[in-house]
Parts: sequence; C-alpha cells; structure tokens
Amino acid sequence: MGSSSGASEAPRHIPRKSRRAPFERRVLRFTVLLVGPGLVVSGILVWFQAWTIESKLVVLGIEVLLCFLIGAALHEHIVRPLQTLANVVGSLRDEDYSFRARMAVPNDALGELSLEVNALAELLSRHRTGAIEATALLQRVVEEVDIPIFAFDPGNRLKLVNSAGEKLLQKSSSQLLGRTASELGLHTSLSCENEALLSLPFASGARWVVRRSSFRQQGIPHTLVVLSDVSRALRKEERSAWQRLIRVIGHELNNSLAPIKSIAGSLNTQLAKTNLDDVQRQDFERGLAIIEARAASLNRFLQAYRQLAQMPPPELQPCSISALVTHVAALETRVRVHVVPGPDVTLLADLGQLEQMLINLLRNAAEAVLGQPAIGETTIALQNSAVGELEAQVTVHGNRRRRM
Repeated sequence: MGSSSGASEAPRHIPRKSRRAPFERRVLRFTVLLVGPGLVVSGILVWFQAWTIESKLVVLGIEVLLCFLIGAALHEHIVRPLQTLANVVGSLRDEDYSFRARMAVPNDALGELSLEVNALAELLSRHRTGAIEATALLQRVVEEVDIPIFAFDPGNRLKLVNSAGEKLLQKSSSQLLGRTASELGLHTSLSCENEALLSLPFASGARWVVRRSSFRQQGIPHTLVVLSDVSRALRKEERSAWQRLIRVIGHELNNSLAPIKSIAGSLNTQLAKTNLDDVQRQDFERGLAIIEARAASLNRFLQAYRQLAQMPPPELQPCSISALVTHVAALETRVRVHVVPGPDVTLLADLGQLEQMLINLLRNAAEAVLGQPAIGETTIALQNSAVGELEAQVTVHGNRRRRM
C-alpha cells in the first residue's frame, strides 16, 4: 500500500540540530551495522583459505547477496506494516472506515497493534452509522412535525426550517435559508420572552406560543424556535366561556322577566275593575301591553341565544354552496328570492348548521322587507360571491339595498 495522506503534506521547518533521518534510512543503517561485522570477519577468514581467487570471490559474492536479500526482507517486514497502519489511520481521519490492517493476529506485537486499529475502525464505523441514522431520524421527525421549527445562528440568520415552517412562510427552504429573522418577519419570536403569546403579521390573525432553546453545531451556538398555534384552543376556551356566560345571564334574566310578564298580565286584567276614564285606561293598557310584549320579546331573544350556545359540535362533510343556496331560497315564500349565480364551491362544513344560518338570514331579510312600506316588486338577492362569504341583499323598488 502507498504512504498515508499525511505524507503528501509539505513538511514543516525543523531546526537542523533536531532534524532526524527518516525511519526507513535508520532501519537500513542498523541493518548494515548488524550485517557488516559478520561480512568483514567471514571475508577475512575466506581470504586466508587456500582457495583460488575465483572461489574466494564467488563465496564472498554469495554472502553479500544473501545479506542483501535478508536485509531487504527485514526492511519490508518492518516498514510495510507501518505504512499500512498509517494508511488505515489516515482513512479513519478522513472518515473512511472501509480500510483494515493486515496481519491482525494475537500474541504478536505488531498483530496486536493491528487488532486495536481494526477495532477502533469498527467502533468509529458503528458510531458514524448510528449518527447518520439518528440524524436521518431527527430530520424525518422534524419534517413530519406539524408545527413550524426554525434554527438561527448568532447573526439571526436562518439555518434550518421544516416543511411546516415553509408552509407558514409560503416559501421553499432554498428561498428562506440564509435570510435574517427581520427579513422573514420572525424577529419578535427572538426578542420576546420564552413561552410568550404573540401574533405574526403573515399568519392571518393566528396566535402562537413561542418556545426557544439553545444548541451548538460545530461549537457555534444556535437558537431553536418552535411555534405552536394555539388559536383553536383559545377560540374553544372563549366559546366555552361565552356559553357559560349566556347560560348565567339567561338564567338571571329569566328570573326577572317571568315576574315582569306575569305582573304586567295581571295588572292588565285588573285594569278593567278600576275607576279610570277612557284616556287613562288606554294609556295604562298600552303601557302594560308594551311591557308584556318587550318582556316576551327579550325572553325569545335569550332563548335563541341559549339554543345557539347549546348547539352540538359541527359534523364536517362536503357540501355544495350553490345547491345549498338554491335549496334555502326555495323555503322562503313570503317574498321573491333571487339567487345570484356564483362559483360552484364545495366546503367542508356542517350542512345542518350552515343551512339553519342561511334560513335565519333569509327570515331576517324577509321580516325587514315586510316591516316597511313598499311599492312595486320586492326581492331578496342571495349571492355566494366568494369562498366562505355569503350575503343576502334586500332590494326594494330595485334601488334600495340592505345587507344582512
């Protein structure tokens, strides 16, 4: 195997006195020092033998060749495993855990070193696999969470956003990453108190609870911002409080209206037994009738609100607005109802409650028309002008309009 990646780097300047020869050259020197005395002694002994010059040179040449081969093999057995271990360590530094050291056998100094390096490579490989899997799982969880999550660096620049955050800001992550919190309209989420309640200008009046925490990435502190939409929960609490208030007010007013109505009726009955002139009797009768009528009207008003407060939760189902408007318009027979065509919109709503709302709207419009003098044709125009927007227009003589 080749040398490690660190060997290709430019060597740093080393003082001359502390500069040492490379490890391979030192091994070669010690090999020569080990073999040299034996060659000299054997050469002297061979030279003084009664052999021919050719025989002496052949014997000395064979000795030198054998010493060279043995020295080269020794050099290979020392240097090559160290180069292999250097390459393995270099690959570990580069986060490449596929390389393994050879000759990893027990009861051997070099083999035990190879075993330890291989065990370290295996451990780092498992840790890297676990980190990759944990990171992938965290990214998947962050993407699937239905709450906006943002991460900002110390310069308040966006470094992380999930799909819910993209949906909230109505932009892709490529358009959001790197922009400051002020540019995104999220600067208030970084300056407010933790777990504070705030409204964002682009969130259509929704109210959010801001939770902040800190984490470090590559030693740099970051701020994690999590936004939780609590508008639905707040509306539910407000609706529940309103229903309780309606029940209490209705109960208290009923306790007062019932006696008022009863007393007014009793006084009106006993008025005929009194000695009053006709004018006074008419004034009293008219006043008591007004009191009784207004008490009855207020009682009906309260009962309607109590009924509204006790409505069951909506059962959502697809409903066509055009079909619903046409059906409700046919129920009003006191005045002519004209349906203005609009887009064929299908909403996910409670059909019964929506139908009752339109019926009440038409009834109020019809009563408003019938309660005032009119000459000519009187019509009610029921129009679905946009998604989620319904309006009833009362037209008298074709030029007077009243929106309900």
